[in-house]
Amino acid sequence: MSETSPKGPRTKRPAGRRSQPAPTPKTAAPRAPGVAARAVAARLLSAVTDARTSLDGLTDRTGGHPEFRKLEARDQALVKAILMAALRRRGTIEAILSACLERPLPKQAASLRALLHVGAAQILFLDVPDSAAVDTAVELAGADPRSARFSGLTNAVLRRIAREKDAFLARFDDPMIDLPDWLAARLAAAYGEEATRRIAAIHRTPAPIDITIRSDGEGWAGRLRGTLVLPRTVRLENPEGAIGELPGFTDGEWWVQDAAAAIPARLFGEVSGLRIADLCAAPGGKTAQLASAGAQVTAFDISANRMKRLNENFTRLKLDVETRVGDIRALEPGDGFDGVLLDAPCSSTGTIRRHPDVAYTKDAAEIGKLAGVQAGLLESAAAFVKPGGLLVFSNCSLDPEEGEAVVGAFLEAHADFVREAVRAEELPGLEAALTPAGDVRTTPAMSLGEAAIAQGLDGFYAARLRRAG
Repeated sequence: MSETSPKGPRTKRPAGRRSQPAPTPKTAAPRAPGVAARAVAARLLSAVTDARTSLDGLTDRTGGHPEFRKLEARDQALVKAILMAALRRRGTIEAILSACLERPLPKQAASLRALLHVGAAQILFLDVPDSAAVDTAVELAGADPRSARFSGLTNAVLRRIAREKDAFLARFDDPMIDLPDWLAARLAAAYGEEATRRIAAIHRTPAPIDITIRSDGEGWAGRLRGTLVLPRTVRLENPEGAIGELPGFTDGEWWVQDAAAAIPARLFGEVSGLRIADLCAAPGGKTAQLASAGAQVTAFDISANRMKRLNENFTRLKLDVETRVGDIRALEPGDGFDGVLLDAPCSSTGTIRRHPDVAYTKDAAEIGKLAGVQAGLLESAAAFVKPGGLLVFSNCSLDPEEGEAVVGAFLEAHADFVREAVRAEELPGLEAALTPAGDVRTTPAMSLGEAAIAQGLDGFYAARLRRAG
């Protein structure tokens, strides 16, 4: 016998069990603990997947979604954990839900689909009691006029997933199921099927916390119980307490920055005493690298709010930099700089491991538009480089259209710039990231050592260009 909701999908029930009527909505009853958080999680999940809204923006503690900001810190953490799991394993969850339903959910049931994804994410991937995940989902379904008639279905589907979770996860273990088709096609074209599968597999895992150390990498690795994966990059595993409470944070001895994101600033080599411009500076990790190495840095950013945060960070880091707010395409470069860093805005597909919403808020058309923006910014950045100076172009996209193609077109149009190839000895431990042309290209599937904690880093592209002088 199967349970059927009026005009809706059905889920098979074990033989001998009778169907139960859908529980009566209890909108006036007090909500159980955690219901509000899960309601917000379902709403924000829909905002990401249906409205293509940035997850970072929705969950910002000060400027995020109003309902998220109202939650207590503990519930905010639960919402973030649910959303990360639901987005990181969206393909797996959708396949399991489809296996539980005799017919697809109706197109107008978007809120129900989000609610089921939230419940399934908790059951399959989070350390949450199955009963809590099921009961809160049923309560929310019953309280929503759009899904009240599906509360019985919600109960049956999620209870089945809880009973058969191991079998379901074994059945749908192919990592490619969690890679959207548009992204899988572009990655396969750029890197091949095998590398794409490795990238998809590591996208399923939580991203590590990397920090850049001002000095004494080995010493701080010991103090923080981390692993030194690059000369000034320490990777933390299960840090004890909040990041801001760890030793050295308040004193400005280090800042959070992925190992790959630290590469572009290192391509300038010795910068002590040089005038360097960071043209898209916020949040300021690369600016901090350059300033702490002795450069005279001018940080540019188009956003006054982002620049405000950068200045707050630099107060903690006790670093002195000049800041300018404005669009570099409309600013005068002055006498030029010895070095210019352009970490251009991009699709951010190299950061999906830590920002899984990117896979659902971007698409192939967006990549083409962003590549055009990058080309314009690179054109403007060239004017800031004085003769003989260096220009480093970078971004965190995995797509060659936003990297190699942008730089190739720029060099064809600018005879006064040449590529200065990056040498293996400049990036010890990351020799595999060097391209035949001499650029740097990291992918999430690369490793920084043999240890398990050293596996994976953000996808990044960087090219170093020298102006004739």
